[in-house]
Amino acid sequence: MADTHWYAVQTYSGHENKVQKLIQRLVEDEATEDEAQILDVLVPTQEVVEIRNGKRVNVTRRLYPGYVLVHMLLNERTSHAINNIQGVIKFVGSGKAPQPLREDEINKILGVEVESEDDTHEEIPFHIDQVVEVTKGPFTDFSGTVQEVFPDKGKVKVEVSLFGRPTSVELDYTDLKGY
Repeated sequence: MADTHWYAVQTYSGHENKVQKLIQRLVEDEATEDEAQILDVLVPTQEVVEIRNGKRVNVTRRLYPGYVLVHMLLNERTSHAINNIQGVIKFVGSGKAPQPLREDEINKILGVEVESEDDTHEEIPFHIDQVVEVTKGPFTDFSGTVQEVFPDKGKVKVEVSLFGRPTSVELDYTDLKGY
């Protein structure tokens, strides 16, 4: 369809999945018609690894909390249908007219979602020059300063004082505690 675009719809926080299901019902209802005007709905997410109780856990995180993306032909009927869904606040845009997302924006969002299925990103809670304490391994109870962070490997390079000399060691970030 020529005039369809992706639009961002603001929702109440935490209601993204509920709104997505309700819009999905509209999509399925329209699939039986000849001219479907609401084509798709999406809550952009990303897989990240978090540490909980000392263990790595894969978590799905919303990229844009409070927003749902809808691929549709914007007209009075579709605008009214989306705005009357429970949990929807409004379309995103200046003034009264909803603004469609730019092509590069939606490609980036869709690309991020496809990429995140294969490639999970480690979120390391340490930054360079932060003072940390080693909690596991041969350097337990040593304090040091973060020199480098390697999110792809889940490692942190820490400078500790060993026999009075600064020594760099590469440690798993789960073995560290920040101050």
